[in-house]
Amino acid sequence: MLTRTLSGTAPKTKLPEGAVDAQMHMYLPGYPSLPGGPGLPVGSLPDPAQYRQFMKWIGIDRVIITQGNAHQRDNSNLNACLAEMGDLARGVCVIDSATTDAELEQLAAAGNVGTRIMDLPGGAVGLSELEAVDVKAASLGWMLAVQFDGSNILDHEERLKNLKSRWVFDHHGKFFAGVTPDSPQIDAVKRLIDSGKCWFKFAGVYESSKAGGPDYADVAAVARDIAVYAPERIVWGTNWPHNLAREQADYPDDAALTDTVLGWLPDDQARHLALVKNPEELYRLPAWKAGSN
Repeated sequence: MLTRTLSGTAPKTKLPEGAVDAQMHMYLPGYPSLPGGPGLPVGSLPDPAQYRQFMKWIGIDRVIITQGNAHQRDNSNLNACLAEMGDLARGVCVIDSATTDAELEQLAAAGNVGTRIMDLPGGAVGLSELEAVDVKAASLGWMLAVQFDGSNILDHEERLKNLKSRWVFDHHGKFFAGVTPDSPQIDAVKRLIDSGKCWFKFAGVYESSKAGGPDYADVAAVARDIAVYAPERIVWGTNWPHNLAREQADYPDDAALTDTVLGWLPDDQARHLALVKNPEELYRLPAWKAGSN
C-alpha cells in the first residue's frame, strides 16, 4: 500500500503568500477510471481533504486542478473537486472539437479556466485536435496546457506559434530524447516564449529526467536557463499526487522536491513571479491581496 506523506518539516524554501500550485490532480469517490486512460492512483484516494493537508505543509494558498487522464473526457470528477475546494481552486479540463457551447458554459461556470492537450499514451485529447480546441478555448479567454514529447517541438513550432490562446508548455517540456541549454529544441522554446503567448511549467521533473534525483541535473540545467531568459513566463506545480508512483519507493519527498525545483529559480523575486504573478496572468486569477489566507 502506498502512503502519501501529507505533513512534516516544511520546505526550506518559504513560498510567497498567494502561492499557486499550477499542476496537480485530485479525486473524489464515485468516479471510476474510463477506458483509454490509466487507472486511478494507488493507495487511498488523493481527495480534497488530503490535498488541503498537503497545501498547509508545503505553503500553498491556491491551486489549479488538472483533469486526470484516468477520467479521459469526462470532467465530472474535476467539477466536483472544484466545488469542494471553493474559490481557491480553478480547473484545467478536457474538451474536444465536439464540445458544445452549452457544455463550455457549464465548464466555465464550474470554475474551469483552461483545457489540456496530452499527446502521450493515456492522454484524452492529442495534438490532432490542437487547433479546434484552441479556437474554443480562445472564445472563452481560456489557456491551454500542452504536453507532448518536447524532443519533437521543431515539428510543431509553427502550429504552436499560431495559437490564439495563452498556453503553457507542460512538465519541463518532457524532452525524452534529452536536451541541453544549447539544443535547438530550447531555442524553439525561447522563440515561442518571445512570440507572446507561451509559458513554461516546472512540474513532474522525474518524468523526463535521465540523470534522476535528487538533483535532476539535466532538467535543472535547462530549467535554470529558461528561468533566467524569461522569469516572467515560468509557473510551477507540485504534480501531486505523483500518479506514476505505484510503490512507496517511487514516491518523492515533496518538501525536498519543492526545495530542489524552486532552487532553479535565481532569487526570491523570480520565485514570487513563478508562484504568484505569472500564474495570475496565465490562468487569469484575481490578484492576491495580502492577508487573504
